[in-house]
Amino acid sequence: MKYSFIEKVLFPPTYINDRKLRSELYGKTIIITGASSGIGEQLAFLLGNLNCHLILVARRHEKLLELQEQIQTAKVDIFPADLRNPAERKDFLTFIHETHEKIDIFVNNAGLSIKRSIFDSLDRFHDFERTMAINYFAPVDMLLTIIPFLENSKGQIINVSTINTLLIPFPRFAAYQASKQAFDTWLQSAIPELNDKGIRTTSIYLPLVRTPMIKPTASYEKMPAMSAHHAAKVISKTMYTRRRQFKPWYIGSGQLASVLFRGVWERVGKKLLQKR
Repeated sequence: MKYSFIEKVLFPPTYINDRKLRSELYGKTIIITGASSGIGEQLAFLLGNLNCHLILVARRHEKLLELQEQIQTAKVDIFPADLRNPAERKDFLTFIHETHEKIDIFVNNAGLSIKRSIFDSLDRFHDFERTMAINYFAPVDMLLTIIPFLENSKGQIINVSTINTLLIPFPRFAAYQASKQAFDTWLQSAIPELNDKGIRTTSIYLPLVRTPMIKPTASYEKMPAMSAHHAAKVISKTMYTRRRQFKPWYIGSGQLASVLFRGVWERVGKKLLQKR
């Protein structure tokens, strides 16, 4: 994906120290959720060149099979599951317990975004159930099972989140932002306890990323967006730097504005919505 000028400014290059990455991940076992497309797929390809063990889970079995066939260096296990479904999630966790002795890194990447007005959601409570199921309940449920593995390996939890959780809530994103914020808050609350047991955590707050998830929203087509490959490089770099957080360089000003101008935004936002 070729970046526009503004995208080059917003998303400066991420450089990977290949030697450090190979050394850090040698022989390690890594779970990647949402691995069949977008960021998860690109991360699987990137790590697939290393001597590590990938466990890829996603809904589409045929896509997982393609990934497994294309990756030549890493050992790859695949498990098709809709992680929103408690029964399928349980099957995946049973698979982990019965077939794997260790987990070193858990990448929480699977997610669902919905952009819809509250007034178009009055008969769509399932939108909120679906977003909470995959963005909050699924990672919590999986980690409650996987944390003992990570404690034994002194491993790492990497949460692929969004800059939306750091900014003032936006209209039409109530379902998405609430669910992403829920898990981010859960993880931040758990971090002191996890760190005490030797488990490192990384929260990656990504901007808009050019993935299949954003295609239904036509307005995103012309907006600046990070490439999925670039996002995968950001994630993989934190596997050897153990950086606590990643967020775009410009987000600090956005966070400050969210605090200082919240009242202004609420008034302006109301007028903008009235015009539409």
